[in-house]
Amino acid sequence: MKIAVVALGKIGLPLAVQFASKGHEVVGVDVSSTVVDLVNASTAPFPGEAGLDDKLVDVVRSGALRATSDYSDAIPGADAVVIVVPLFVDSDARPDFAWMDSATESVGRHLTPGTLVSYETTLPVGTTRERWAPRLESVSGLVEGSDFDVVFSPERVLSGRIFADLRKYPKLIGGLSEHGARRATEFYEAVLDFDERVDLARPNGVWDLGSAEAAEFAKLAETTYRDVNIGLANQFAQYAERAGIDVYNVIEASNSQPYSHIHRPGIAVGGHCIPVYPRLYLWNDPGATIVSAARQANAGMPVHAVGMLEGAYGDIRGARVAVLGAAYRGGVKETAFSGVFPLVEALAARGAVPVVHDPLYSDDELRALGFSPYSLGEPVDAAIVQTDHAGYRELGPSDLPGIAVLIDGRRVSSADAWPGVLYRVIGVAA
Repeated sequence: MKIAVVALGKIGLPLAVQFASKGHEVVGVDVSSTVVDLVNASTAPFPGEAGLDDKLVDVVRSGALRATSDYSDAIPGADAVVIVVPLFVDSDARPDFAWMDSATESVGRHLTPGTLVSYETTLPVGTTRERWAPRLESVSGLVEGSDFDVVFSPERVLSGRIFADLRKYPKLIGGLSEHGARRATEFYEAVLDFDERVDLARPNGVWDLGSAEAAEFAKLAETTYRDVNIGLANQFAQYAERAGIDVYNVIEASNSQPYSHIHRPGIAVGGHCIPVYPRLYLWNDPGATIVSAARQANAGMPVHAVGMLEGAYGDIRGARVAVLGAAYRGGVKETAFSGVFPLVEALAARGAVPVVHDPLYSDDELRALGFSPYSLGEPVDAAIVQTDHAGYRELGPSDLPGIAVLIDGRRVSSADAWPGVLYRVIGVAA
């Protein structure tokens, strides 16, 4: 097959590499000439994706994958077009479709009969049928369901382990017609491999959910569940702090029973998925009070951490506080919706002097994000662990000279590692 993948980001590029590794001709489209040049030079534009570097070299050198910014090169004659363009949500939780609108229109201008168009970007329910299919028809002059087919198939992978996740989880699809769904099933069976999963009620592979709307909903449901679960864990954590209890012991005990799956509390919920997709669900179902309450609870955790610091340290006005970690999660160079932003804002609002350290970011990159960079070994008054980078597990007082209080927002360390320092953990009573 000839396959076009639109947007070569942290999801799109591994997908393109996966498709090419199965022997298909893949053309990746990206608006960034820098990304295009790097991919054509067999160089990943971002670090940290397991297996990507070697796989990218193999498929580019073999000629199976190339990149371009020219839709007229990639789209005509394609058997399948997979669109993984980001969808953003504004401060009022309204989806901003601008990038996806632009990509859809660019695809439509060059769409040829017989193409399967699959949207993998997470969307509010109804978007594929009500927005994308009509727009493709309008721009191309073709008719969905007879000249071309549109399906929704959500990405279900996590940055850093995408190739493993592609094998591990069923590939969900939902078409606008039975014919489109059959084509999508055949397409994904031809480009993906699946691990055996004895824990599933049906064999691992491509699962047709019966409609684009059901597939859209499934992605929102699985991610919103995680946000709600974490919100509950965070509320349990705050109660445990007041009640003199270690919430981690409680969660471990509760989860020993097979019907309990309580997640871990923490200082923030970040990334492109968990903080965003519940808002997309609320776009469809604004009366979902449980979802709204969980989102509010999770958004309030950075301020809660600053309150813990004040409770242990006292007045933090003028105190130099090191925030350990800018990335939203350990080992991933990404700050999308990272807790570092509200945490630094809350510290500054209380009169502290926040400085930020992250082993994945240079000082110039931290400054570009609006932060004052911090280097281990420089004096500080206190610190807050924001990201669970593996290296932070090895830190001690000598790495942060003068530290009086450490607030561990991810439970990466222990009190034993911090002699002479007030060590506090979210969810554990002082």
